[in-house]
Amino acid sequence: MPRCSNSGGQQARERAGLDGPRASPPKATVDDGRGARHPAPVTFPKFLSVSALALLLASCGGSGAPSGGKTPVVRSASSAPVRTTVPRPAPVGKPIAQVQMIPGLEGVIGSDALQLGRVFGTPRLDVIEDDARKMQWSGTACILDVYLYPPANGGKPTATYVDARRGDGRDVDRAACVAALRKAP
Repeated sequence: MPRCSNSGGQQARERAGLDGPRASPPKATVDDGRGARHPAPVTFPKFLSVSALALLLASCGGSGAPSGGKTPVVRSASSAPVRTTVPRPAPVGKPIAQVQMIPGLEGVIGSDALQLGRVFGTPRLDVIEDDARKMQWSGTACILDVYLYPPANGGKPTATYVDARRGDGRDVDRAACVAALRKAP
């Protein structure tokens, strides 16, 4: 079976005195399925080809600004600008707060922030976002979150939802938490 080699080019370099004799590394070959072996195609890692492309493109680019420090002015061919009217979406109304009605929360649901302060004392957390408000009280028994939203017809925000949990995040009965955190009269 004949073996392909590239010794002719190396011999020409040696005759010209450009290169001394050297051992060439073994060449990889591929079987073409018909019994003949051919040199394997040279493959480059993808990152090398991407890097080479990036270098090539970077060498072609300029600074991006024309010489002389002036910025070119681009004008359209038509004299008057074309105006298009885009219909505005219909205004989105604020959602109506769903009031949570659970036995044991009668003194909390429907109360405003001042009334809640009288029942539970100063909140540990009081967060106001847009028209919503979250007030939080905590004790050894539980953490109580009360959410206040304004009524649909406007007015002061009132408590519409209550959530209760332990310090480790497990749920607690809401009415029991309210009872545990109420201030003594």
